[in-house]
Amino acid sequence: MTQILIAGAISLAVSILLTPVLIKLFSRQGFGQEIRVEGPQSHQAKRGTPSMGGVAIVVALWLGYLGAHLFGYFDEGSGPSASGLLVLGLATALAAVGFLDDFIKIYKARNLGLNKTAKSIGQMVAAIIFGVLLLQFPNSNGLTPASEYLSYTRDINVISLTAVGFVLFCWLVVAAWSNAVNFTDGLDGLAAGSAAMVMGAYVLITFWQYRNACVSDGGAAVNGNGCYNVRDPLDLAIVAVAAGGACLGFLWWNAAPAKIFMGDTGSLALGGLVAGLSLTTRTELLMVVIGALFVAEMVSVVVQILVFRTTGKRVFRMAPFHHHFELGGWAETTVIIRFWLLTAISCALGLSLFYGEFISHAG
Repeated sequence: MTQILIAGAISLAVSILLTPVLIKLFSRQGFGQEIRVEGPQSHQAKRGTPSMGGVAIVVALWLGYLGAHLFGYFDEGSGPSASGLLVLGLATALAAVGFLDDFIKIYKARNLGLNKTAKSIGQMVAAIIFGVLLLQFPNSNGLTPASEYLSYTRDINVISLTAVGFVLFCWLVVAAWSNAVNFTDGLDGLAAGSAAMVMGAYVLITFWQYRNACVSDGGAAVNGNGCYNVRDPLDLAIVAVAAGGACLGFLWWNAAPAKIFMGDTGSLALGGLVAGLSLTTRTELLMVVIGALFVAEMVSVVVQILVFRTTGKRVFRMAPFHHHFELGGWAETTVIIRFWLLTAISCALGLSLFYGEFISHAG
């Protein structure tokens, strides 16, 4: 528990102190955000706001995680796990793709960075490597960071994807979540605040899995009905709290009116964390509920494209659908706060489903 608190404190402090340094540095270098011409006109005033603030999130995430384990080394002798490092590796790889996308936007002074093919290839390579590695590194109990089974709050043993199928499924999950969070990052603080709540929910889920593991680290059975076969739940809790602290520290400067944007560097990294945590905690389907806002944002884009291409008409005034409400006359802060409330509700619902499933098994 102490390591979890230390990870959150370090990542929060690093993020909240590093972000203003990046604001000054990027402003001096002219690393300003380009704004979509067809977007809400109120957003044109944001042109030139420093971008690539996701660098602060990634740095704070790593320092929070490593700092917690440095303390744990002296206190308990515990070190980083395969699950934790793989999730962090995925987030960092996607952050690198996003950084390249952001840099091209800034260098060419336009709102288009990497083309869709290049970005998709980057996401695909990161996801496939991640998926292959998830099925490696069995611990002393034979558990790997993920399994070949589809999961809700634990593995659904009747639905085996096979090794190849799981890697392809992993590609789909990583691409979907990284793009979903990327679509959500369109209003000041919306993605950072929402991601912080999702990470908070996963701190509770992973710590609960740790307290109710089916076997101890030494291999002894410690729980019966309702227990969880997750390889490194405590380390994943450290990852989740470090990510949440990094998002909150960044949100201090990113809240409306934003002094810096996270850019694709941050949004793709956060999407990788969402995808990685869902796979390593065996909760891929539950994440759809907890991250419902991200899902809705992505679905709005898909629906808008499909309907427009087939009928020539638009379902929303603009997609992602947070812009639909802006163009309908809602103030930006009103949209942000109400979407945060929707995220809080979805997180609460997801946690209720998680605990309800535990009770049904334990009973």
